[in-house]
Amino acid sequence: NMARDGGMLNMFLEEANNERMHLLTFIRMKDPGYIFRATVIGGQFVFGTSFLVSYILSPAFCHRFVGYIEEEACSTYTKIIEAIETAEEGTDLGKWRTEHAPKIAKGYWHLGENGTVLDLMKAVRADEAEHRDVNHAVSGVAYDTVNPLYD
Repeated sequence: NMARDGGMLNMFLEEANNERMHLLTFIRMKDPGYIFRATVIGGQFVFGTSFLVSYILSPAFCHRFVGYIEEEACSTYTKIIEAIETAEEGTDLGKWRTEHAPKIAKGYWHLGENGTVLDLMKAVRADEAEHRDVNHAVSGVAYDTVNPLYD
């Protein structure tokens, strides 16, 4: 229906744009080949179609599911950050402590001219934590309720 949604759509568009920036940033860091890109696009099509059907059936289930995925992302980024911080000098991971983040990341996350890949990983982890909290929160919001998280 064409009724106002209490700010839900705007919030989810902001989240989608943020996830797009994650993708664009990591593509800048490692330019994947055509086979990898095709595999990702195929996976997105299959998952996206399945998720759309699931969302039509139960939005609350889907938001809870995404919340759990984001929890796992937070855990993964925490492990990546710890691995970078404890990596030996001269290793690929050790270089990420001082390697400059891509320009697109420096601009989007305001990392400054000297923003590193480590700084980027911390910013992305913070984003994932916010996505986790948002999705868990809205999984319990009734259909006709004004979004409690959007100002």
